[in-house]
Amino acid sequence: MAHWFHRNVFKATTIVHFDIPFVHQDGQAVQLCSQLKQTRQGLLQVLPDVNYGPETIESAFGSYFSLLMGLLTDPTDANQVSKLRQSVVFKWTNSLLGNSPQVVKDSFFEAFNICFNLAIWYMKHASMVAAKDDITLDEAKDVHVSLKKAAGIFQFIQSMYLPQLGSEQIEAGDLDRRILAAYLTQCTAEAQEVTLARAVELKHNPCLISSLAFETSKMFSDAAASLRSLEPAAQWKLYLQLKSAFYKAFAYKYCGENLLSQDKCGDAIRALKEALACYGQASELCKEYSKKKGPAPKASPEDHPFFKRLAPQLKITLEKCERENGFIYHQKVPHDPPQLEEKATYGLVNPDDFGIPSISKLWTPVTYAAFNDATSKSNSNSTSKKPEKDLPPVKETPVHQTSKEPKNENGCSLQ
Repeated sequence: MAHWFHRNVFKATTIVHFDIPFVHQDGQAVQLCSQLKQTRQGLLQVLPDVNYGPETIESAFGSYFSLLMGLLTDPTDANQVSKLRQSVVFKWTNSLLGNSPQVVKDSFFEAFNICFNLAIWYMKHASMVAAKDDITLDEAKDVHVSLKKAAGIFQFIQSMYLPQLGSEQIEAGDLDRRILAAYLTQCTAEAQEVTLARAVELKHNPCLISSLAFETSKMFSDAAASLRSLEPAAQWKLYLQLKSAFYKAFAYKYCGENLLSQDKCGDAIRALKEALACYGQASELCKEYSKKKGPAPKASPEDHPFFKRLAPQLKITLEKCERENGFIYHQKVPHDPPQLEEKATYGLVNPDDFGIPSISKLWTPVTYAAFNDATSKSNSNSTSKKPEKDLPPVKETPVHQTSKEPKNENGCSLQ
């Protein structure tokens, strides 16, 4: 089955040795530096494989991040920033800007990027589960939860870490507020897609489905608008725009069905014609998206059964309405399309709250005191301006794409 979800790449990084200077030698402090290196490498080894369960990834993340906390906050006073914040240099690529790393001597930069990659993992894990053969209800819930978790992580780093790193922001980099806003909104919209698919499968009220589809369309439109002036995001923006147009067509389809059930055949015809126009727009955007070069592997939503089956459904329903209007209703077809429901009452998705692990017990006052105070050195966060060598891209584990067609009528594999 064709890829339905567009996914940007994982961020690449280098090995970090955590060679933090000591005031005096301390065995536990030496062990802590070793543990930082090992747990970081352990996390980076499992993240590229989306076939792992969330428990494995969360355990690896917790092991490393609980140690990293000592470089973020003072272990003896949680309200103070750690004296070791600027003790280690970190190198990370940006998800849209190729393989050239951004180099920053700031542990908040590390925290931001580690959490960012965790959110990307949840997005990719959701895609992997959604692409399985004959997806179960529990697997659909896994997709839904993963996308809400990803949205919650993006929301967390946007509010907690971005303000700490204002001087490090570069246009179209992952610290760019517009990029973060697009990721957050996309994840929320995709979680809502799962809710919508469930509502369709259970044959809920067409008015409810229409309003939920319209809200989903607006979310994708908002995500695309965040990327409006960012050329490196052009490919991604086209994907978000085509999804917005598709769900607007979906909204008008169910609006038309709802109007027909109320014997408003003329209005139903106009809604269905608008649905076909929106679908045509989505199809054209698919063509543009397929031709646009970008850093991410391309999705192919136009080949997905959920996309392909909508057009014939629209045409059949429209022909039925036009026949019935000619024989029974004789209603005038309005010039303007009907107003879509502005706010869905049920099914709207919010990001899940994200919480970071508590600081590791290895960070005792004695251990913390053994390290030299990095804040006493007169150096800035950014390192030298020498051009950095490109980093090799993260090697991701291939994801199986089912070749089976969904058995349900609408072609959606999330039930």
